[in-house]
Amino acid sequence: MGKNLYDKVFDRHVVAKLPSGQYQLFIGLHLCHEVTSPQAFAMLKEQNLPVPFPKRTFVTADHIIPTTSKDRQRPLPDPVSEQMLQHLEQNAEEHNLRYFSMERGEQGVVHVVGPEYGLTLPGMTIACGDSHTATHGAFGALAFGIGTSQVADVLATQTLAMSRLKVRRIEFTGELAPGVTPKDVALTYIAKLGVNGGVGYAYEFAGPVIENMTMEGRMTVCNMAIEGGARCGYINPDQTTYDYIKGRPYAPSGENWDKALADWKSIASDADAHYDDVVVIDASSIEPMITWGITPAQALGISEKTPKVDSFSGAEKQVIEEAYEYMDFVEGQSMVGVPINVAFIGSCTNGRISDFRAAAEVLKGGRKVAPGIRALVVPGSMEVKRQAEAEGLDKIFIEAGFEWREAGCSMCLAMNPDRLQGREICASTSNRNFKGRQGSPSGRTLLMSPAMVALAAVEGKVVDVRNYL
Repeated sequence: MGKNLYDKVFDRHVVAKLPSGQYQLFIGLHLCHEVTSPQAFAMLKEQNLPVPFPKRTFVTADHIIPTTSKDRQRPLPDPVSEQMLQHLEQNAEEHNLRYFSMERGEQGVVHVVGPEYGLTLPGMTIACGDSHTATHGAFGALAFGIGTSQVADVLATQTLAMSRLKVRRIEFTGELAPGVTPKDVALTYIAKLGVNGGVGYAYEFAGPVIENMTMEGRMTVCNMAIEGGARCGYINPDQTTYDYIKGRPYAPSGENWDKALADWKSIASDADAHYDDVVVIDASSIEPMITWGITPAQALGISEKTPKVDSFSGAEKQVIEEAYEYMDFVEGQSMVGVPINVAFIGSCTNGRISDFRAAAEVLKGGRKVAPGIRALVVPGSMEVKRQAEAEGLDKIFIEAGFEWREAGCSMCLAMNPDRLQGREICASTSNRNFKGRQGSPSGRTLLMSPAMVALAAVEGKVVDVRNYL
């Protein structure tokens, strides 16, 4: 029986088997940002430890960075944010780490910057102190979100202690209907398998629907693997992968490209690879998705009604009841027509150029943001912003009534000035709809695709994108 990509990549990175039964795994690429790294660097300083592989760690700021031009002037208006940014800059300089800075026009969300610079490559092990590191699995890498103490481990040793995961193959057959996007694919598998369905697993996404996706679409699908409980999610590399990587600043070139390409092709899952579980989803049945509750699994197709409480039991029933109480929705309700207060397009899930193209497309023809709606478009990186402006997408958004912002995480996590107020409802392209996730302890989040968010902003309420195509 053949091997899957997870086992191939895992095995080639094992340094040793530990007495605990875990494996010491070499990490090929380490990405750092300003929130989870200061304490890790402090741990190294306390023990007088260097960073032995500085060329394998790359640094940028994203979570706390303001997204308005005036607030990005140094020092930042918030003294805590300024302090975190200074720590990041000082640690990068002290340890000779490559820093993607605002001043040089390189800054962006860490999971957008890594791929666009050609740092993320097939067959790699990748770690970052951020939940959504699974994004990089779209390239055929094993990418893990880690905690601060593990960030220190990687800085000091370039390794992580990890248990071997089981592998679940999730195969999407058929074709996506018009108006259905990679974001809808992600919300579908999470709704089907649950927020804990992937615990102990790596998810391999496969099938014709995945094969026909762009790299940016694949990144969206892998980005949300953590929301389904999986430790990582990945897609086998193919020609789409190689075409995306070639020519990027840190990508192999010349003879090294040919060698790398041969290696990348060898790490794809074998046709007879072993899987611990296989799930098949008919993609032709997927419709535009929207969350109604307080976990990404509490999602449904836009034509469906919210579920009956009595159709659940135990702890799951309690979460359903909690969601209805917090969101102020009722069972058997349609999400179409639910009024919104805020529209947010951005994040490491949907902050790339293809996301902005999709949102801008439905705004053409003179559509305007409804009165009283606060609408933000936040590029995932300064490079994405430049590309969007070169294509004139910024003008489409501005003329429609959106605020065109600078690069950052923005309202996804709201560790910056972009926050909900009170009980506001936000139509969001981000990845989490937890209680208080977008900055207000009582704020409410509805996850959906970029086009769905753009149209919700125009109508001032949730609509079905298919009626506007």
